[in-house]
Amino acid sequence: MEDNTTNSIPEIKKLGDLIQDIKIAMLVTVSDGNSLHSAPLMTQEVDFDGSLWFIISKASQKASDIHNENRVNVIYSGHSKYVSVTGVAELVDNQPDKVRELWSKAYEVWFPQGPNDPNIQLLRIDVEKAEYWEGHSNPVAKILEFVKLTTGSRHIKMGNHGELNLRH
Repeated sequence: MEDNTTNSIPEIKKLGDLIQDIKIAMLVTVSDGNSLHSAPLMTQEVDFDGSLWFIISKASQKASDIHNENRVNVIYSGHSKYVSVTGVAELVDNQPDKVRELWSKAYEVWFPQGPNDPNIQLLRIDVEKAEYWEGHSNPVAKILEFVKLTTGSRHIKMGNHGELNLRH
């Protein structure tokens, strides 16, 4: 099937900038019982190109859920910013170079045999869109906006909100 979508470079850069320093993300999948299931994942320190990559276990609930329903949500939170990403997940096999690229010593807790552990499953999420909220990082700016709120001002700015469409 031919992919008629194109990635938008400014949106990819913006999303990459938003999530680059966040170490843990929450992956939300749909279980076979049609309920939502959330699990934390370590994020990867690679340049964001429109796809998110994670290392998971082949025997995990996440892998099972994605076999049944590949539409997922990934949530990031950190340093006065919140990002909700939706996309299509794919379980990827036979890419040992990608596993080594993503590998960090922290994974040895789950995969004691290292990057060649047979239980490793790569998860790629092709991002379709994202929504984000950025608050003021300056504490003085936050206080000033709260003061405006308490004095009855209807024109306060607690931060930025935006949507990014990565696939057009």
